[in-house]
Amino acid sequence: MFTISSLSHLPYGVSAFADVKDRLLDCRAAARLPENAQSVISVLFPYYLGEEYYRDLNVSRYAVSADYHGITAPILEAAVKELRERYPDNRFEAFVDNSPLPEVRCAVAAGLGVLGKNALFINKTYGSWVFLGEIVTDLPLQPAARAESFCIGCEKCVKVCPVGAIGDTGVDAGRCLSYLTQKKGELDDAVKEKIIEYNCAWGCDVCQKVCPMNTGAAVTPIAAFFETAKAHVSADDPVENRAFAWRGKKVIERNLLALDGKEKNG
Repeated sequence: MFTISSLSHLPYGVSAFADVKDRLLDCRAAARLPENAQSVISVLFPYYLGEEYYRDLNVSRYAVSADYHGITAPILEAAVKELRERYPDNRFEAFVDNSPLPEVRCAVAAGLGVLGKNALFINKTYGSWVFLGEIVTDLPLQPAARAESFCIGCEKCVKVCPVGAIGDTGVDAGRCLSYLTQKKGELDDAVKEKIIEYNCAWGCDVCQKVCPMNTGAAVTPIAAFFETAKAHVSADDPVENRAFAWRGKKVIERNLLALDGKEKNG
């Protein structure tokens, strides 16, 4: 069995690069893909902290801890270092978020879980409260013997979506409330009302909270997610090293003003 000691505390699995090479995303990171890539090692980074950590929550749960890129990248880098030492004749490249890979598809193909109707990846142990990362290599590895699979199909996420973005043909990303909270510019009154109704100034967890496959999800084994947790965000808080930093402070401030029932200034 293929093992990586530096990832022993996390779920990971292997899929064939050939299964996704025709579905690669157009991004600059694609230039780092190894020539003659053979395998994709998908890694799950659980971030669920337990309900007691979400008291007075006003942002999506994934934004409670520090920006996950800074937490997950060193873990993947340690795994890549280990693999390069073990297999010096092969290439290994790590990807987190800024990835040419269809990450959910890779994780499903690696036997780590299923695809939810809300387009999120769901793991049996950690539910959908996971970040995804990959290591691509030209080393041929045995892929998981599992066909693509889907959630139980209860459609609870469809029924509770605040904006009706989940349907039979998938998720309309442009309508998703999480996406709308991240857009620049003025918010229309309908979006402001949803931010107030669901008490969330960044993102949206509604479909995940009702998912029965998230019932009893295990807490993360990654200490850094606990150490950097801050469930309630205020306009006075610095945005550096937070999930919403990439959008700049004005967007989260705008959303917090809406959450307070106030009008955005200028």
